[in-house]
Amino acid sequence: MSLRSLLLLLVFVAAAHRGLADDGYRLWLKYDPITDVAQRNAYRQAAQYIAADGSSIVLKTAAKELQRGLQGLLGQPVPVVAKVESGSTKRGILLIVSPTANVSVTGHSQDGYRILAQGRNLVVTGRSGAGVLYGVFALLRELQTGQPVSNLAQASSPRIQYRLLNHWDNPNGTVERGYAGSSIWKWYELPNNLDPRYTDYARANASIGINGVAINNVNASARYLTPEYLQKVKALAGVFRPYGIRVYLSVFWAAPKVIGGLKTSDPLDPQVKQWWAAKTEEIYKVIPDFGGFLVKANSEGEPGPQDYGRNHADGANMLADALGQHDGIVMWRAFVYKANSNGDRFKEAYEEFKPLDGKFLPKVLVQVKNGPIDFQAREPFHPLFGAMPKTPLVLEVQITQEYLGFATHLVYLAPLFKECLDSDTQTKGPGSMVAKVVDGSLDQHRISGIAGVANIGSDRNWTGHPMGQANWYAFGRLAWDYHLTSAAIATEWAKMTLTREPKAVATIVDMMDKSRDIYVRYTTPLGLHHIMGESIHYGPQPWLAKAGRPDWTAVYYHKADSLGLGFNRTATGSNALALYSPGVQKQWGDPKTCPLNYLLWFHHVGWKQPLPTGRTLWNELVTRYYTGADSVTWMQQRWASVKPAVDPAVHADVTARLQIQRQEALWWRDACVLYFQTYSRQPIPAPFAPPTRTLAEVKSLVDLYQLK
Repeated sequence: MSLRSLLLLLVFVAAAHRGLADDGYRLWLKYDPITDVAQRNAYRQAAQYIAADGSSIVLKTAAKELQRGLQGLLGQPVPVVAKVESGSTKRGILLIVSPTANVSVTGHSQDGYRILAQGRNLVVTGRSGAGVLYGVFALLRELQTGQPVSNLAQASSPRIQYRLLNHWDNPNGTVERGYAGSSIWKWYELPNNLDPRYTDYARANASIGINGVAINNVNASARYLTPEYLQKVKALAGVFRPYGIRVYLSVFWAAPKVIGGLKTSDPLDPQVKQWWAAKTEEIYKVIPDFGGFLVKANSEGEPGPQDYGRNHADGANMLADALGQHDGIVMWRAFVYKANSNGDRFKEAYEEFKPLDGKFLPKVLVQVKNGPIDFQAREPFHPLFGAMPKTPLVLEVQITQEYLGFATHLVYLAPLFKECLDSDTQTKGPGSMVAKVVDGSLDQHRISGIAGVANIGSDRNWTGHPMGQANWYAFGRLAWDYHLTSAAIATEWAKMTLTREPKAVATIVDMMDKSRDIYVRYTTPLGLHHIMGESIHYGPQPWLAKAGRPDWTAVYYHKADSLGLGFNRTATGSNALALYSPGVQKQWGDPKTCPLNYLLWFHHVGWKQPLPTGRTLWNELVTRYYTGADSVTWMQQRWASVKPAVDPAVHADVTARLQIQRQEALWWRDACVLYFQTYSRQPIPAPFAPPTRTLAEVKSLVDLYQLK
């Protein structure tokens, strides 16, 4: 082949590569060449080499990631050198680990970083290799989003110490509440075959500051504690370690009986204590930087210490003792409830855990969902936040969209996460935000944590819905700094993932930021909750009256009757409102002052009761269902308008999913309006037209989803 022919072939291959559709695999770490020539030249001048001062494995990763990012963005090689040559006139980026690095006055400084111009060079420094790695990704984020680097000065430390993803992945490859394919962990191939996807997963997590991964389902299998599986977990830990990520395990409480041969799993039994201590030592010999245990016990049929007349503190403290002097923690989930048709599931976690405040050992954190029921599209903040000042609490949120349309609905979740973090518990006066409970600052705890239930699967684009990647990204960014706004995070993600065209970015961000409220309007407006389909939690089923347990039905929660709608949780009802501070009770206790978004969470309201909007409850309910469904059409129009600026494959994928979302928004609207109309006996208010299908026809759609 002639040289000319070879060059033509290379040009053809390069052109073909550029023309390949974006399959979403690279997430927000695309590092495509910067098209603005002036900007690219300015970055080239500032990044002619990289010098890393140190030999730690994480620092080496930082240098490698910076080199990879720069070479992609700048379109030219950027060498990594051992040291800066004396008298060199080149400008470079220096990576320095220093125990005395001046990072940030707030947050956990061990993971903090500082980026600043120093002479001819840019310097990224931190007190640890992980800090420098986070600084490198922050610098690359600045370049990806088109920020100037001249006179750059930035310092940041994470406000929360333990920032974890919780995977609900099972050893058979399935993912509980997973909507993006099967598990990414190929247990049958480990430890011998390490899928490159594991490294790319670690890169993505490190880029947003996530430093821990609980790799298996909280409905745990004891198999993960066997020698066979610990070797598999060790292999994953080896992939994650260079990215500053530690591995955690969800543990099955009855493991001493199931795999240990004991007759009991009583946490106060000496043999059980010894078994867990020995097992913990075995784990740390295999994985020296093992992070610790995540536990779901005495919840939804899972075994736990209450099986032996013990409490949650007894169980958690036994595991904390087993950790001994190892640098690990126990995260004990507070998601507990019993089948009680006359009770209120809203109260149960509080009633079990509040009396235990101050009884947990220092290595224990209690992990609390953002709301009191179960990851609904909108919930008031959990009453345990602010009620356990002697116990560090982990905030648990759900990134996977179990109750938010799975992978067919576009729902940006940063506003949901922010709504909880920004809620004022008022337990120590105004300003006692949930975020301050979680980061430990409100009660001066030395450890703090936040966990997100992952939305990641084996789909090539990781999350099924391309826009679902933004929820993974947003969780990490808020775990690092909860002061960031939802719009700011969406802007970063859109620029790094979809397009940098300014008008398109603004349109996409606007659509994303409003998407969660739109979803709530067409599914559970005014504080309705838990009226979704049985078992798989898909689609509407407000008429569900019989299930495996009473609190798995819809009627348990909405309490619709001829008089009105909503769950009375005031003193004349279940009195769950009394679990909150007096200030919150005062605001939410009166239906006239209760925010409309929480109204039916706390009050049974008459169908003809006037609301602050000027409409009756019934008319407001119908208005929200109709306008919510219509807003999906608005989302479709907005997305169509950015087509020239977005990769065609990505745009087509989201377009198709929005079509499904529109159909299902109408499904939700018709199902709920027609069902609740059987109680209100009120007409559909103008200007809205009554649904063209009957309630029986809508019910038949739900029945299809329940077929085995």
